[in-house]
Amino acid sequence: MTEQATLGGGCYWCFEAIYQRIEGIEKVESGYSGGTVENPTSEQVYMGGTGHAEVVQLTYDPAVISFETILEIFFVFHDPTTLNRQAHDVGDEYRSIIFYRTEQQKQLAQNAIETFAPSLWKDPIVTQLEPFSKFWPADEYIQDFYNKNPNAGYCQVIIDPKIQKLRQKYSAMLKPT
Repeated sequence: MTEQATLGGGCYWCFEAIYQRIEGIEKVESGYSGGTVENPTSEQVYMGGTGHAEVVQLTYDPAVISFETILEIFFVFHDPTTLNRQAHDVGDEYRSIIFYRTEQQKQLAQNAIETFAPSLWKDPIVTQLEPFSKFWPADEYIQDFYNKNPNAGYCQVIIDPKIQKLRQKYSAMLKPT
């Protein structure tokens, strides 16, 4: 039986590329959550005012990968200390946020925010924790972006170093290539 996790930590393309390579993650979809507009377009989200965050929605097998491990990867691969910003991406759509589906996910996320993340980062953690309500998939051209566009400048400069870090730090957890 699979479970789902919805996480926002800046660019969804980065997290999509990372989680797609992890054993036990069965599906990764880029999209939006946490806003007030039904079925928002990318343009609406980036113009501001919808309240949505860029997120990845993961479908995973908890017998293979735990929610705690998913959260560990989340905190290792983005900066949870910058409010509404990841590197050059600025705006509330790039906020660090965990949308929990169950009380257990809420408790595990709260624990990760309070204990694990501060062990990695010296500045205060600003990751938000909110109940999950809806997920809106991003446009089709946005899905699987890194795999479709490995030679794009953004992929080479921003995502490739994260993939290299993933291979070094989490090699035992990677899907066979």
